[in-house]
Amino acid sequence: MSAAPILCEISNGVATVTLNNPPLNLVTLELTRQLLETLDRLAADPNVRVMVLTGAGDRAFCAGSDISEFPSVMGKGVVVPKKLGPENDAYSRVDDFPKPTIAAVRGLAFGGGLELAVCCDLIVVEEGTRLCLPEIKLGVFPGSGGTVRVTRRVGEGRAKEMMFFGDPISAETALSWGLINRVTPKGDALRVAQEMAATLAERPNRAVQLCKAAVDLSFDMTEDEAVKQTLVLSDEAFSTEDCGEGVRAFFAKEPPRFKHR
Repeated sequence: MSAAPILCEISNGVATVTLNNPPLNLVTLELTRQLLETLDRLAADPNVRVMVLTGAGDRAFCAGSDISEFPSVMGKGVVVPKKLGPENDAYSRVDDFPKPTIAAVRGLAFGGGLELAVCCDLIVVEEGTRLCLPEIKLGVFPGSGGTVRVTRRVGEGRAKEMMFFGDPISAETALSWGLINRVTPKGDALRVAQEMAATLAERPNRAVQLCKAAVDLSFDMTEDEAVKQTLVLSDEAFSTEDCGEGVRAFFAKEPPRFKHR
């Protein structure tokens, strides 16, 4: 790649992060490294309230790993430290990103590309997009969290069908399965994702972050433990300036003016 493999633009609280390895935006070791650096920077930036993740060009959000790198990482005890370990670190940073995240997907979301998209809170996909986990056809299986995150979204049976057969599904099927959130006309995924992000950026920032954390608890602990922990998060939300403003505006019958703190 001659250009930077990760591009980032911040506007009005929304960071748009672009995988920039067209035409297929393949995941390389260097792209993974720069993605990790970018995510760490954005997570710590108080001016960023929402992140949109997309791919450069028209052909693909991301068509998975650059298979030309496979010979250098094949072999027991090699692939994890050289490729899958760093890749999982980067993808987990997306999954654990403290602010809302939206994937804007067009063209192809194959293999690691789909594994990356499902790390986001919300997924917006254009008509005509194909989504696939084809790793079994290379003699391996999804190794960057897809076996867990895709399964959580669509259930065991559908996840196994996707991974055992490795065949693409349409945007409409993905929507009906609960894999994605919205299907847009061609050319509109990024625009719709950024509009959604702009709306979230105007919400009370800390409350949105705490809500995200509360939902994620359902995957990390028992129901009783998760509900108990949400009380701690609610206690923080009720102590924010934005909560006071929301209550004031409710009684004044006017739109709240959140400070996003």
